Amino acid sequence: QYVDFKPTAKTTYKLTFRYRTRSLESNVVINVRGVSGNAVGDVLSRAVTVKNTLNLSDYKCRIIEQGYLSTNPVVRVRKDNDEYYLTYKGKGLMAREEYNLPLTEESYTHLLKKADGNIITKHRYEIPDGTGKTIELDIFDGVFEGMILAEVEFDSVEEADSYTPPSWFTEDVTNNKEYHNSNMSKRVL
Repeated sequence: QYVDFKPTAKTTYKLTFRYRTRSLESNVVINVRGVSGNAVGDVLSRAVTVKNTLNLSDYKCRIIEQGYLSTNPVVRVRKDNDEYYLTYKGKGLMAREEYNLPLTEESYTHLLKKADGNIITKHRYEIPDGTGKTIELDIFDGVFEGMILAEVEFDSVEEADSYTPPSWFTEDVTNNKEYHNSNMSKRVL
């Protein structure tokens, strides 16, 4: 039986941040995502240091697990709570295509076994930023414990460019490929 669906395409803007806690310095990646009407996405990267000022128990949390079947082009399988996806991302740091296709649990489990490198696991917290946007703050588990990634959705490049991050973002450390999950999956630890 065939399922009729349309893959979702997103415009992706990426901001990369460093994160500092009292006992441990770790890295934070902020991915700023916008939805576009076409399949081509733009990636914009910046990075800053952030201060640990959040009580995460106040926010909704999702559990994510993902593996990479390919990193060039990026082909990822992801479990997001009880939803499963296959994602294709084209080449590029500043602009790339991104498509999400739904999977069944069985398909996800089968494909995850074929993933190369590190399986990435994380808790994603949905944090209102006070401007009507939601920061999706990812706290990584397993081999990347201490790494943090967050995403904010925008409607345009201009909106992302004019975004003023919350006060707990401080030092800009932009355009570092090591913070892409696809590259993290290849990292030897």
